[in-house]
Amino acid sequence: MDYPALVNDPVPAALVAELRAEAARLGFAACGIAPATAPAGAAVRLRAWLDAGMHGQMGWMEERFGHRHDPQALWPAARSVIALGMSYAPAADPLALADQPDRARISVYAQGADYHDTVKKALKALARWLIEAAARHGQPEALVKAFVDTAPVMEKPLGQAAGLGWQGKHTNLVSRDHGSWLFLGAIYTTLALPADAPAPDRCGSCEACQRACPTDAFPAPYRLDARRCISYLTIEHKGPVPEDFRAALGNRIYGCDDCLAVCPWNKFAESARAMRAFLPRAELAAPKLADLLALDDAGFRRLFSGSPIKRIGRDRFVRNCLYAAGNSGDAGLVEPVRALLDDPDEAVADAARWALSRLT
Repeated sequence: MDYPALVNDPVPAALVAELRAEAARLGFAACGIAPATAPAGAAVRLRAWLDAGMHGQMGWMEERFGHRHDPQALWPAARSVIALGMSYAPAADPLALADQPDRARISVYAQGADYHDTVKKALKALARWLIEAAARHGQPEALVKAFVDTAPVMEKPLGQAAGLGWQGKHTNLVSRDHGSWLFLGAIYTTLALPADAPAPDRCGSCEACQRACPTDAFPAPYRLDARRCISYLTIEHKGPVPEDFRAALGNRIYGCDDCLAVCPWNKFAESARAMRAFLPRAELAAPKLADLLALDDAGFRRLFSGSPIKRIGRDRFVRNCLYAAGNSGDAGLVEPVRALLDDPDEAVADAARWALSRLT
């Protein structure tokens, strides 16, 4: 297919200024532009990470490497990447429930509405606006594609290339203004937009995130072994979690915020109260383990309708809650755990046996 917009016609500065203003109006706290080329060193690091097997059961990372490592491998027509970040900075301390073992800890990002829906809606609106605005500025052939999380896009390296922040030692993007709390999305476009300067690494000698990890998931700074990561183990890992990690899960049942929460740059982040979709639902801020253990499939679907948690399904979720019950030391959870010993899902039944052995 021919793409007339691939001609690198100069893009008016006014269009870029309007783009940033529209992004902010739609709720994006950060907006930057990078060339649609592979970020320096990112493909080599990704390839080494995959070759070491550190992606665990996330087979799609390997399968889509050919598209992921370079924006133009995914869409050859792309000339620029608009990297965007939407803040979900929490108002409360993400580590506050660490000493309340009868309560379940759910990662900050999953306590509100599904960010995929919120960010995708805003990305699509911005993409439509860009096409119309480009036409007004003499670029009638502009094309765009919007991506959030589920596509083979290297959001974090591209975010750094676009100046949003830098990929910190915990491997997530860190922003001077928003700390470690940004949902990332990207718009690829055939427009040759002027690129922003890449963000410098400002981690310095700090190792707070490395020391905070309960499972020692960082074999080295800037390198995460997903197979040891609590977020991976509670969300992506299928089947029983290896016993070596179960005690370290504590009362974390979906994700883990420890390495993000201790980042010193968070002191500059403002609570994302303006984005109502990301405010924690009352029933997910500090849920009782006993209530969660009683969920059947229908109850799970009702409780987590519109939540990213819904995608892991009842069985994996209850499995996680059983590990938390086993770590709680709460004798009041013995009967709810015992009720799951004969669960049809073997991972759930295995977790129930483990939890009961810890409680009795």
